[in-house]
Amino acid sequence: MEKNTQFVGQSLAFLDAVELAGRAAELNRPVLVIGERGTGKELIAERLHHLSPRWGEPLIVMNCAALPETLIEAELFGHEQGAFTGATRARPGRFEEADGGTLFLDELGTLSMAAQERLLRVIEYGEVTRIGASRPVTVDVRIVAATNEDLPAAADAGRFRPDLLDRLSFEVITLPPLRAREGDVSVLADHFGRRMAAELNWPQWPGFSAVCAAELEAHDWPGNVRELRNVVERAVYRWDEPARPISHITFDPFASPWKPKPLMPRGDEPSAARAPASSATPSVPPTLDAIGDLRAAVDAHEAAIVRAALERHRYNQRATAKGLGLTYDQLRHCMKKHGLSAA
Repeated sequence: MEKNTQFVGQSLAFLDAVELAGRAAELNRPVLVIGERGTGKELIAERLHHLSPRWGEPLIVMNCAALPETLIEAELFGHEQGAFTGATRARPGRFEEADGGTLFLDELGTLSMAAQERLLRVIEYGEVTRIGASRPVTVDVRIVAATNEDLPAAADAGRFRPDLLDRLSFEVITLPPLRAREGDVSVLADHFGRRMAAELNWPQWPGFSAVCAAELEAHDWPGNVRELRNVVERAVYRWDEPARPISHITFDPFASPWKPKPLMPRGDEPSAARAPASSATPSVPPTLDAIGDLRAAVDAHEAAIVRAALERHRYNQRATAKGLGLTYDQLRHCMKKHGLSAA
């Protein structure tokens, strides 16, 4: 879990979730934290622990999706020496490590049904039995779990135990996505930008240009705060003029005319993909009866082809020329002829 973090935001939806976490922290009850990726579920879990009476005890984190199903139970509940192949020594599980403190189970929805059943018994009886052991160990652990799944729907579909859901959902904190946090994009962008500028030893923080600020506000942010942080920090470190406001942002770092194309199973390539490059240019059949000026119709068709190719290659002119079988100078001449923009 990331350290030295803080909550940044001013929207009511976000502040309501933070306040609810503060109130729930005081009670020794399980809490479910629901939210899309990058919304700050781990920060809420950290808040729940540090504001609770258990703040001086361990906060143990386990990402349920990071381990294969065969190892999840051993990680959660521990094992004795020789319990299975590779168990060369006894090892306590995460529940024993978190005894007296908080266990944060991230990506809860990925737990197998067998692990869910054992987790339910721990919650009910407060006892953990290591794999290969005959006697249980008593533990005092508060559970905070997080997921980006709809657990009630998963329970209805038979993928999650309804009785476990009932025991974990004393309090449910649902974090709003960034696109619903009115006014927080600019606040967060300024926060991450200032921090990155300080890391780069800039003499001052120039901020973002009006155009860039508008682009940040207009973006949908499917990766939420984590995505925003990456976008802002990338824009700052790529900017070479610290005295001027940042006026260029790259939202998709994978965008490139040279990025590899998706691999397809052998023999599954569509016929168009196996056709020669010269036939790859889409052909827009004209309405022949409507043509009254052949030269104008040919020019319009040529302009449409070049415009589509420029968009396909993200206006990289050398890549566009190569894709159309032209030289760079031929493409430039064609763009000038049809009044096509270079950006």
